[in-house]
Amino acid sequence: MSSKKLYLRGLKDGFPICLGYLSVSFAFGIFAVGAGLSIWQTILVSVANVTSAGQLAGVPIIVGGLPLIEMVLTQFVINLRYSLMSVSLSQKLSPRVKILQRLAIAFGITDEIFAVAISRKEEVETPYMMGLITSPFWGWTIGTALGALAGDILPAMVVSALGLALYAMFVAIVIPPCKKNHSVALCCLLSIALSSAFYYVPVLSDVSAGIAIIICALVSGLLFAWIAPIPDEEKKADAEAGKAVAT
Repeated sequence: MSSKKLYLRGLKDGFPICLGYLSVSFAFGIFAVGAGLSIWQTILVSVANVTSAGQLAGVPIIVGGLPLIEMVLTQFVINLRYSLMSVSLSQKLSPRVKILQRLAIAFGITDEIFAVAISRKEEVETPYMMGLITSPFWGWTIGTALGALAGDILPAMVVSALGLALYAMFVAIVIPPCKKNHSVALCCLLSIALSSAFYYVPVLSDVSAGIAIIICALVSGLLFAWIAPIPDEEKKADAEAGKAVAT
């Protein structure tokens, strides 16, 4: 198949992801402008990063003027999964994909893009990945721009209501695995309890938002990875289910 056809195939496969990203990034744009970023700063964040959770956690750190090391550690913890996805996907890439092309592909890896790419039966070529990444990237960027503009124009009450959509998205992501696995539910509850403690307890409330996020994620994640690890059979079943959805 020619490079043009591979690119167009990737563009087609990525279009449903693009539509999904429009709504999520729209909510992020509203959230970021409401938190204090300008429209152009908000758009720039989405152009340079395609990670909803990382961007959501990063905005309070930027607005609060917190130390750079907190941003680095927060993004490292939240986005570590993308490194694992990239390592896995690298085994699927064609030997013809060179190192600079692999770095460009790594920038555009998200949960959904990874799921679609890894589900392909044949080796993945550079034109296909570029097409697969292009439409979701523009969906994410355009959605952010629209949300930022809306947040700057709409009444504060409406902006506040629409800003809840981003949190609703994360709740929707967490609920299904929580219903399936009680350990995941308990891990989420522990994270909520720790986060509440860092907000309400006098001494802990002095800890900055970035450090609090890191502690909550590491403590809850490592604790339940130790006391309730997911069996290999369940991991395999989840991976197969993800591939089925992607196709």
